[in-house]
Amino acid sequence: MFVQQLEPVGGSLGLSALVAALPLVTVLVLLGAVRMKAHRAGLIGLAVAAAVGWLAYDMPLGQTVSSAAQGAVFGLFPIMWIVVNALWVYRMTVRTRHFDILRRSFGRLSDDPRIQALVVAFCFGALLEALAGFGAPVAICSVMLVALGFDPVKAAVVALVANTAPVAFGAMGTPVVTLAQVTGLPLDAVASVVGRQTPLLALVVPLVLVGLVDGKRGLRETWVPALACGFAFAVAQFVASNYVSAQLADIGAALVGAGALVAVPHARRPAAEPVRAAVLTGVRSEDLDQEDARPEVLRAYAPYALIVAIFSLAQIPAIKDWLAKANWVFDWPFLNVADPSGKPVGGNIFTLPIFSTGGTLVLIAGLFTAVVIGVHARDAVREWLGTVHELRFAILTVTSVLALAYVMNLSGQAATIGHFVAAAGAGLAFLSPVLGWFGVAVSGSDTSANALFGALQVTAAQQSGLSPELLAAANSSGGVLGKMISPQNLTIACAAVGLAGREGDLLRKVLPWSAGLLLVMCLIVWAQSTAVLSWMLP
Repeated sequence: MFVQQLEPVGGSLGLSALVAALPLVTVLVLLGAVRMKAHRAGLIGLAVAAAVGWLAYDMPLGQTVSSAAQGAVFGLFPIMWIVVNALWVYRMTVRTRHFDILRRSFGRLSDDPRIQALVVAFCFGALLEALAGFGAPVAICSVMLVALGFDPVKAAVVALVANTAPVAFGAMGTPVVTLAQVTGLPLDAVASVVGRQTPLLALVVPLVLVGLVDGKRGLRETWVPALACGFAFAVAQFVASNYVSAQLADIGAALVGAGALVAVPHARRPAAEPVRAAVLTGVRSEDLDQEDARPEVLRAYAPYALIVAIFSLAQIPAIKDWLAKANWVFDWPFLNVADPSGKPVGGNIFTLPIFSTGGTLVLIAGLFTAVVIGVHARDAVREWLGTVHELRFAILTVTSVLALAYVMNLSGQAATIGHFVAAAGAGLAFLSPVLGWFGVAVSGSDTSANALFGALQVTAAQQSGLSPELLAAANSSGGVLGKMISPQNLTIACAAVGLAGREGDLLRKVLPWSAGLLLVMCLIVWAQSTAVLSWMLP
């Protein structure tokens, strides 16, 4: 048995924390300063973490390698298994042109560009984040807004800022699933706290979006539908994450938010021509006026309805228990780790959810989708393989980062840093979202940031007397605000709208919003750690 040490370097917590931080510093410097590709930075960081675990923490080499392997396996299944199958469903709708039908359907909901921004960037963007994540919402929504006549820069900025509130539950709940796994906290406990933080952002973001589209006039004339959309989204996200399923939180929120927006009479009024002339300064796509047959429109919406239906069925207790019976629980080979008190850690046992994981449920929905929208079996397989090829670097990045996180967690490096950071005391609650924000800003992924810093936040919380669930959730909730300034997302947005090389221009436009909303989240988490808002926590 390997027993973790908190102060292996010279018997000093400070020196040990400095050495333990080397893998994280390596990754952040390579990503932020050197601008190295994320998958390469992740692999180098993994090598540094393994070296520190073996040489400084005396973790046997075999157990170090085994812990890295466990992290990589978790990265592949269930994490990337969810992402691959979700993006596969989207690719099939593009292949059959049902995605174009969906785009035209959105365009006909309203001719007001401010309402279109809410429908496309906020509501549909949240749905895409729920299904795929990893940059897909920014790329797709930017293109859709440009097709509606938005200026490319404005389209990119709106899509980036909109991609905030749904991120923590994106890719069928992948970030919170990862957070629960690396921290050892129950998924329901983590998701419920995140679901009491990010909905507060949803109240603000729609108002920010109409302001970005049309300034003070936009706020003055469309604040009612914007507030109705944000409130409905927030309520649905809170209810789903706390009482239904974390995997369904964004899907339900996106659909309810869109429904509330369309239900507001003001949102359906024709826009004044001066508004359209001022806002729509780009070239409008010619195919927007094309009429689509009602059966084809229904088929365009079918994939999302199928996913909601299948995930809802999977939450029925009898079905949920039946699916859970297929879970494979076993002792992870060549791993026998105890915490500093001598108690075996949870990482010694590994659970492989075969059918109950979100990825398998999305795969089932994808099979039905192929039948409904008319994709031949051969073409469906080809699209699935194409999805894997498209995501090959993302797969390598996620597996390497999770392998790094598992080595740091199981060797004791994360515990050392957590004990050291706990010295911040009461200020830790205010600063905890900043750590998640920074992690997402450099990695482009809330999943990666949770893997890197989740265990650290929990250890620091336990040492400072704060709620572990609160700080773990704060890492994810703060992280969503770093998404809009991450180099990865900025590059995706620029490439999507033909602004290659102008990432700096976009960064200057979205950075104030990222920093301002982060401050709001820091104040929320701090207040939740005190009597001011502690009543909000479960």
